[in-house]
Amino acid sequence: MESQRNISEFILLGLSYDQNIQAVCFVLFLLCYVALLMGNLLILISITCSPLFDQPMYYFLSHLSLMDICFTSCVTPKFIGDLLVGRKTISYSNCMWQVFAMHFFGMIEVLILTVMAFDRYVAICKPLHYMIIMNRTKCQLLVSAAWAGGAAHSFPQLSIAILLHFCGPNEIDHYFCDIFPLLKIACGDTHITGILVLANSGIVTLVTFVVLFMSYVVILFTLRNHSSEGRRKALSTCGSHITVILLFFGPAIFSYLRPPTTFPEDKVFALFYTIIAPMFNPLIYTLRNAEMKNAMRRVWCQR
Repeated sequence: MESQRNISEFILLGLSYDQNIQAVCFVLFLLCYVALLMGNLLILISITCSPLFDQPMYYFLSHLSLMDICFTSCVTPKFIGDLLVGRKTISYSNCMWQVFAMHFFGMIEVLILTVMAFDRYVAICKPLHYMIIMNRTKCQLLVSAAWAGGAAHSFPQLSIAILLHFCGPNEIDHYFCDIFPLLKIACGDTHITGILVLANSGIVTLVTFVVLFMSYVVILFTLRNHSSEGRRKALSTCGSHITVILLFFGPAIFSYLRPPTTFPEDKVFALFYTIIAPMFNPLIYTLRNAEMKNAMRRVWCQR
């Protein structure tokens, strides 16, 4: 690794140079992070300590909450701490770890969202075979496959980052380490590397989004044959899933499905999939979900 670089740390330029804006952002994002942790832990504990854990949809939802916590914790604590200091630095090894962890947990989250869409498809389109198709063994296999997919995506990203040569400026125009900002400051021709990153991140994100979109189109089309009460319940559940998908995939597609370059807007869009979407997920999944509310009431009122 030493032969690829002559720097030991990077300087993160962060969101803004203005101290007053940084102070406001510190308070705002600290509150967001605390709300994110509390909301997702509330869902995670409520599901695992209630009979809902035996239902496939809530089994996947508990894993989604865990991934939200892991994914955002790769970036947010350091980001919040850096808002209080003038010179924001990150060591080379921690930068590489951040690249790996973000893509690892991020891809697992993407795949779990895909699994949740498949679960809703089976529940609505093949209700009589639902418990046979979505038995616990298959649910565990699907989650294991999501973890394997996260590893298959993130290790090539890490390898690309490690193989980059850094010999000039070490300032990253972002608040965390990612591939595109690193490509911008790398030495030599990074054109081929950029295409590999586009294929591994951008195309994968787009294909997954299209698959999810088509699955929900099929689900909504199938709902025409259901009763009004069945349609209402299914639309409520699917509406929550679609909202989460749009919040996560919209900014992610903008960030990764393009030539390897950076824009000032990248940092704002990154806030959506690193902080805002994981923070709103608990609200989106619980506000209109009577089963989730009842489970929370039973678990926490008994405690």
